[in-house]
Amino acid sequence: MQYFVTGATGFIGKRLVKTLLARRGSTVYFLLRPESEGKAVELLEYWGVSKQRAVPVFGDLTEKKLGVAPEHVKALKGQIDAVYHLAAVYDLGADEESQVRTNIEGTRNVVDFAHAIAAKHFHHVSSIAAAGLYEGVFREDMFDEAEGLDHPYFMTKHESEQIVRKECKLPWTVYRPAMVVGIDGPYYLFKLIQRMRQILPPWMPSVGLEGGRVNIVPVDFVVAALDHISHGKSDITSQCFHLVDPVGYRIGDVLDIFSKAAHAPKMNLFVNAALFGFIPKSVKKGMMAVAPVRRVRNAVLKDLGLPEDMMSFINYPTRFDCRQTLAALKGSGIACPKLDDYAWRLWDYWERNLDPDLFIDRSLKGAVGGKVVLVTGGSSGIGLAAAVKFAEAGAVTIICARDEDKLIAAKHEILEKAGKDATVVTRSADIADEASCNDLIAWLNETYGGVDVLINNAGRSIRRAIESSYDRFHDYERTMQLNYFGCLRVTMGLLPGMVKKHKGHVVNISSIGVLTNAPRFSAYVASKAALDAWTRCAASEFADQGVTFTTINMPLVRTPMIAPTKIYNNVPTLAPEEAADLIAQACVSKPVRIATRMGITGQLLHALLPRVAQIAMNTTFRMFPDSQAAKGEKGAKPQLSAEAMALQQMMQGIHF
Repeated sequence: MQYFVTGATGFIGKRLVKTLLARRGSTVYFLLRPESEGKAVELLEYWGVSKQRAVPVFGDLTEKKLGVAPEHVKALKGQIDAVYHLAAVYDLGADEESQVRTNIEGTRNVVDFAHAIAAKHFHHVSSIAAAGLYEGVFREDMFDEAEGLDHPYFMTKHESEQIVRKECKLPWTVYRPAMVVGIDGPYYLFKLIQRMRQILPPWMPSVGLEGGRVNIVPVDFVVAALDHISHGKSDITSQCFHLVDPVGYRIGDVLDIFSKAAHAPKMNLFVNAALFGFIPKSVKKGMMAVAPVRRVRNAVLKDLGLPEDMMSFINYPTRFDCRQTLAALKGSGIACPKLDDYAWRLWDYWERNLDPDLFIDRSLKGAVGGKVVLVTGGSSGIGLAAAVKFAEAGAVTIICARDEDKLIAAKHEILEKAGKDATVVTRSADIADEASCNDLIAWLNETYGGVDVLINNAGRSIRRAIESSYDRFHDYERTMQLNYFGCLRVTMGLLPGMVKKHKGHVVNISSIGVLTNAPRFSAYVASKAALDAWTRCAASEFADQGVTFTTINMPLVRTPMIAPTKIYNNVPTLAPEEAADLIAQACVSKPVRIATRMGITGQLLHALLPRVAQIAMNTTFRMFPDSQAAKGEKGAKPQLSAEAMALQQMMQGIHF
């Protein structure tokens, strides 16, 4: 037999062609746009046949009679046993114009082409979307009864099927697949499940969303059923077949099945989305008119990869009868498998191949390559390690610190690791000093037009109990002057340039102590907490001006700053390079905050059980004494109690 197929490069089409070619002596002619000629080689390889059995016919779905050359139309006339029309737009989020052009006008063009070549049968692959939002059971013999066709996806699917029913003069058959996994269907929900898995442990109960029934089918079933029915012995002319799951699943069941497949938290409590139906449309419309509500909604949908209209279909009201299909498939062994049996395969395939995050440039080079990055405190420790990464990524890396000699040595180390072609610039400055800081800002604006990325890393830490600081108020003043006011001077000096360019990112290196309220760090934590609070305010003010902020509540890092406190030798700490990885992550993903689980746990404990948190922190305060340097003593080594040593052993590998 000889076939003509549109949409042969698509998800269902390429698999159907492979199945048709498996029939002895078959030849498949497939529509291919001239600009897609390069795909032919890959398709032939996938189908495992030569050009003599799979023949490209160059044309365009949107042109009259597919734009196929007259001589090719003449050559095909009377030779084609069946036309399979699969080409269509399957995207809920596609604009109406493109859907009308492809789904409606494209179908009319295929029908006209089938007439021109005098094909013997026309097989139209429609969709259950042709039923619209019909309330109840939609049978295979129903068409005009469709309801709720306001959405362009539903409307164009319905109209394209009507063209076949009304305008096709050839024997025709319509097939309505359900949501075919790989085109649409459950993939819209996967990003939500993935986010839950990233945030919550798998044993934690979670809340799911209950709604209407969704019908999901695997592509293998659709292709096998389509091939079998179209080649059956019984008369299928002017009939419709629902290629659906006879059972169907409520959306809550689908979420739960895929949550299990993804090892995400199990959904034990479901909120019925039908409850939202009681909210008057006028109220919903009024809420969407409020800019903050609209922006938050759009941001959430974008983050989860959901089309804008997805939430409208949560209460999908239609179920599909498929008795005619079941009768046609009886004895063939072709049946739709249970979703539970293949959900894990779908999840694994999506996460490895289709997750949208896989196609986003998540490299540091993609984020900062060719951009100007300023790292304060860049001559040692975390700042130096971060500067190496920025230089390796191709950024114009500027490091500033007070000591000129240390800056020269740091530049030499950076070039040694990043390569001699890296662009590294040093600038001596004391950001705690207003005049020095102003000079730095003026130089940056004049030389580079400001910066694209600012890493506020310079800072000082003091580990000393308050009772040891009664006569050392300058500890608080010096810490605040550098950690808070110094960072503000640099940031506020560079913000105007970022706003003017409508782009810029600020990374503030804070501390886990802000989340846990660590004792003995009152001066340090207070200065970082002030910076955190200012950053939250600034992020809200500049959210619509292209400037973003990330706060890193950094755990303890092995730097020269903590070297005098020998007690840290027995405490798990990050290497500077690991801390630099967190800074790189902040520049690539631009999250609002980066924090460890220990830090978040401490913050939750203080929020939910403040008295318990105080007791826990007081216990550690008494357990771990001030260092000898903090006490002003020399020579003696700090002595840890048995309890302190036991706690250290318990906390091994937990970075705080």
